[in-house]
Amino acid sequence: MDETMHLHYIIRGDDFTHAGEASSNIKHVLKQLGFSPEVIRRVTIAMYEGEINMVIHAGGGEAEVEISPKQITVLLIDKGPGIADIDLAMKEGYSTAPDNIRSLGFGAGMGLPNMKKYTDQINITSISGLGTTVKLTVNVD
Repeated sequence: MDETMHLHYIIRGDDFTHAGEASSNIKHVLKQLGFSPEVIRRVTIAMYEGEINMVIHAGGGEAEVEISPKQITVLLIDKGPGIADIDLAMKEGYSTAPDNIRSLGFGAGMGLPNMKKYTDQINITSISGLGTTVKLTVNVD
């Protein structure tokens, strides 16, 4: 792979049936391109967590994925309520998910911590009432 590939996905809000389809597609693309299982695992887990967060908290959003030989960047953009306290949201176990979401097995407060754990860099920008943008970077080498 010599060039950069760009992929775009629409993440539908409150749609747990299709949640994770974008990260599943990325997993397939990365396998076809010959990336290592470890890189594929890290990108897929981090992106899945972001998708689920957008479904639960933001009414959906968009994912822009840039794949190059040296790194994979995932940009998750939503127009949800925003994250009031990013530092608090980064703590394992902290969740603002309602009980009905928790009853489905989601909302354990591991989304953002896992996104940080499985990436080389995470950058979160959030404005109350306007939305959140999360940039995830996984280095290939």
